Amino acid sequence: MENVTPIRNIDSNIKPEQPAGGALPPGQPCNIEAEQALLGAIITNNDLFASISEIVQAEHFYDPVHRGIFQLLSDLINRNSYASTVTLQALADSVPGLSELGGGVYLAKLVASSTFIHASKDYAKEVYDLARRRSLIEFASQLTEKVRKPDAKTSVSDIIDDSEQTLYNLSEIGRLQTGFQPFLNATTSAVQLAKLATSRQSGLAGLPTGFTDLDNKLGGLHPSDLIIVAGRPSMGKTALATNIAFNVARNFNKFGATGDSSSSDGGHVGIFSLEMSSAQLAGRILSEDCRITTSELRRGRLAAADFKRYAESARRLHTLPLFIDDTPALSIAQLATRARRLKRMQDLHLLVVDYLQLVRPTSERNSVVHEVSEVSRGLKAIAKDLDIPVIAVSQLSRQVEQRDDKRPQLADLRDSGSIEQDADVVMFVYRQAYYEERKKPDEDDNEAMEKWSEKMNKILRKAEVIVSKQRHGPIGTVEMTFDASYTRFGNKALEGHSEDGIKSADFGS
Repeated sequence: MENVTPIRNIDSNIKPEQPAGGALPPGQPCNIEAEQALLGAIITNNDLFASISEIVQAEHFYDPVHRGIFQLLSDLINRNSYASTVTLQALADSVPGLSELGGGVYLAKLVASSTFIHASKDYAKEVYDLARRRSLIEFASQLTEKVRKPDAKTSVSDIIDDSEQTLYNLSEIGRLQTGFQPFLNATTSAVQLAKLATSRQSGLAGLPTGFTDLDNKLGGLHPSDLIIVAGRPSMGKTALATNIAFNVARNFNKFGATGDSSSSDGGHVGIFSLEMSSAQLAGRILSEDCRITTSELRRGRLAAADFKRYAESARRLHTLPLFIDDTPALSIAQLATRARRLKRMQDLHLLVVDYLQLVRPTSERNSVVHEVSEVSRGLKAIAKDLDIPVIAVSQLSRQVEQRDDKRPQLADLRDSGSIEQDADVVMFVYRQAYYEERKKPDEDDNEAMEKWSEKMNKILRKAEVIVSKQRHGPIGTVEMTFDASYTRFGNKALEGHSEDGIKSADFGS
């Protein structure tokens, strides 16, 4: 910056404003000459603004007068008006402090200081980098204050999570905007996805769910997709999400078909279990694997051979790349922070959230609809940010029960239409047996009982996964099997499969 004429320094009579968060420590990093040269370059050549505005905004300038001048330049140029010393001088009174510096005379000095217009991007990056440094200093000051003054409502863990979120936001802001990309870049990415499908044993571009018919409908679970698995209570929505998560973790091969993990048919899975404890969730998975019902486990009715089989299942599965966080009442910001941490430390290929309505918004709102909307948008942002599929379990409203046909519809998504809007895939779990079981006739009515039993035998192990929305594929119903004893889904019985159709999704295989 030695070539920039210093026409004002930070000791001038107009002092930079302190942030709303409190006074900053003295000796703030800044470069007044770079700010002057950058403003002068834009005034000299308005065409520079398009590229400069992708790097800096008004708030990144340290000097409040410079901040006001940049905002004025932005307003004029964005409405296709020419910004020059003449047009700016007419509006000088709208920038606090500019008249004290001489108004038009100061603007002329800015133009004179822009000797090297070709270096304007370098000036912009310098201004931006210093602004981020000041943000870090402010963050450190506020963090020190929080730690020194304990708050009964805020734990140390909360402070750490919030701090990690703040630092992440600062790092994200530091990424330059990509803007438009050549079509060549997009086609290259599309070809890479197609190549990935051919390198996987499953032949799918996305992660296989472990259920053949469902994979045929979805093409697997795709990166950056938000997949909603919804249903009424006791339909098995948590079971389906857990089954998929287990299949993905079990099928992980870090070397893949081509020697790298990206072509593996499985991956590392993170589960946020906001309803069940990690022990309960693990117990359900072990029950599914070793074919011991959860009711037998709860009542302690295990023979020595059964317990041995249960322990053997735990020993065999304990190395699975499956990670469970059962912290209750997590906010969407905390959830995002922990997901990013897992991605960084262990890698992450699939995230499951059970369930959406139990995730808290970052800030309390007056409307439940707005809160759920913030959470659904946050989950979609996590999927895009981490480039992984996110499965979120969701409840349905009671209006389903008021219809003769109990099959769910998109309008039944509870609390917010934004769930439907944000989701790439919406799947409903429906089991007719759940409703028919509640229509059991009086046992003295032999004829009615016989008809009911005959109908129940036909539908008892049947389940439907209704794909009501798929942004990149067809919708329709996938018929599956469901074993209520082990809360386990399976493929529909096909030639060569076991009678209950669960063979291909057998957790013990």
